[in-house]
Amino acid sequence: MFDGFQRMDIQTSQVRIHLVKGGEGPPLLLLHGYPQTHAMWHRLAPALAEHFTVVAPDLRGYGDSEKPPGDPDHQNYSKRQMAQDQVEVMQALGFERFSVVGHDRGGRVGHRMALDYPERVLKLAVLDIAPTPYVFAHLSRELALAYYHWFFLAQPKGFPERLIGFDPVGFLHRKLGGWGTGLSAFAPEALAEYERCFRDPATIHATCEDYRAAASIDLQHHAADAERIRCPLLVLWGRKGVVHRTCDPIAAWREYAWDVRGEAVEAGHFLCEENPAETLRALLDFLR
Repeated sequence: MFDGFQRMDIQTSQVRIHLVKGGEGPPLLLLHGYPQTHAMWHRLAPALAEHFTVVAPDLRGYGDSEKPPGDPDHQNYSKRQMAQDQVEVMQALGFERFSVVGHDRGGRVGHRMALDYPERVLKLAVLDIAPTPYVFAHLSRELALAYYHWFFLAQPKGFPERLIGFDPVGFLHRKLGGWGTGLSAFAPEALAEYERCFRDPATIHATCEDYRAAASIDLQHHAADAERIRCPLLVLWGRKGVVHRTCDPIAAWREYAWDVRGEAVEAGHFLCEENPAETLRALLDFLR
C-alpha cells in the first residue's frame, strides 16, 4: 500500500504522529476514523496524489502514532487537541493552509479544526457523519442501537478496555463488518494492518478515550462555539448506512456551517473502501 509515498514520524508539541506523504500540488490532509488507521485511504491516496500533496497521518492514539494516557477530563483526546496535532504536522511539513478530508472520527477532528483554525482550512469534506452535538441532541431508538459503541466506549476507564481486550480482533471485525458492508470490502493487507494496530492495549484505551471525550469535553467546546464553519463544506454519506437512515445530512450540517453541499454514495459507512471510484469523483469535483 502507498507505493511511492514517504513514511515518516513528526514530533508535535505533545505527541509523535506517524504519517505517509506523497504527490505534488496543493496540500491535502486525510484523517481516518474508528477503528482504522491511515491505511483506509490506500485506494484513494494514489489518485489524489496526482493532483495534491497528500498527507495521511494516524490520529493520536491510533495506528503507529503516539498514545498518551487518558486524563480525568479527557483533554488528551479532545477533538481540539487532536486538531492541534494535525495543524502542527502540516506546519512542520511547510503547509500553512490546506484542505481536509475526514472520515468518521477524522471528520469530527476536521470539524473542530475548521472552527479553531479557520485561517488554515481552505475546504473541508466530512464522510458519513452528522455533527457530534447533533447526534446527541437527536438520538432515536434506531440511532442508539446502531451507535451503541458510542456509549459503551465512553464508559469509565477500564470497563470497555477489559471487555474489548478479551477478543480485540473479534470486536474490530464486528465494527468493520457491521456498518453496511461485510469484511469482504476491505483489502487483506488493509485489514491485516487494522488488526495489528487494534491488538495493542494502548490503542484500545486511546480509542475509548476518544469516545469519552466526544461525550464530555467535545460537547463543552461545541456549546461554547460562537461561529459556524466558514470554509466550503462537502458532506458525503453512504446510502446503505446509518446516517442515511436516521437524518438529513445536508440539513444537519447547515446548522453548523455556512456553505454546505453533498450527496449519498452507493456504500455503507466505509465509503473509501467500499466505493472508492464514486467517492474519489465527488472529492475531486469539490477539491479542484
